[in-house]
Amino acid sequence: MREIIYIKNMVCPRCISAVSNILKQLEISYASIKLGEVKLVSTLNANTKKELSEALQNSGFSLIDDRKSLLIEQMKNLVIEKIHYSNEKTELKWADIVTGELNLDYKYLSSLFSSVESITFEQYIINQKIERVKELIVYDELTLSEIAFQLHYSSVAYLSNQFKKVTGMTPTQFKKSVDKNRKSLDEI
Repeated sequence: MREIIYIKNMVCPRCISAVSNILKQLEISYASIKLGEVKLVSTLNANTKKELSEALQNSGFSLIDDRKSLLIEQMKNLVIEKIHYSNEKTELKWADIVTGELNLDYKYLSSLFSSVESITFEQYIINQKIERVKELIVYDELTLSEIAFQLHYSSVAYLSNQFKKVTGMTPTQFKKSVDKNRKSLDEI
């Protein structure tokens, strides 16, 4: 029987690689692995699950056991996946995306997220988008107009205003700054 385990703080392709290595070291077979989720070939016994939990914690990850934490982690991973790793153009609103993926009412999910994370889900999305904007500015391969288009901003002015509200500086000031003030995705 297959088991799905959920892992907190898996936010990038390197995290997937790190978790994959942990599973291989512990000789735990898995069918697939993606951000925050591993489909195992078989169910883990209590001892193996404890070893896995300890190995994950030593690398900055943790197993998710309760439903609310799982929902929040799934919401975060969905946002990270769409903003940082997907090039698909979608006209769907975040409420529709999250509701479609998790099959739960958006008001419930948004309220749950806010109560546990101490920021709104919308602010989390904005923070992720601003970190992506920072990343793209540092790469210096796209114009601000191209960045605004890629991240579905209605205009460069809107992106710039939101960027300044979150970071305290304009995208141009950020680009010129020596300290780029980047955060890792799991710190957002």
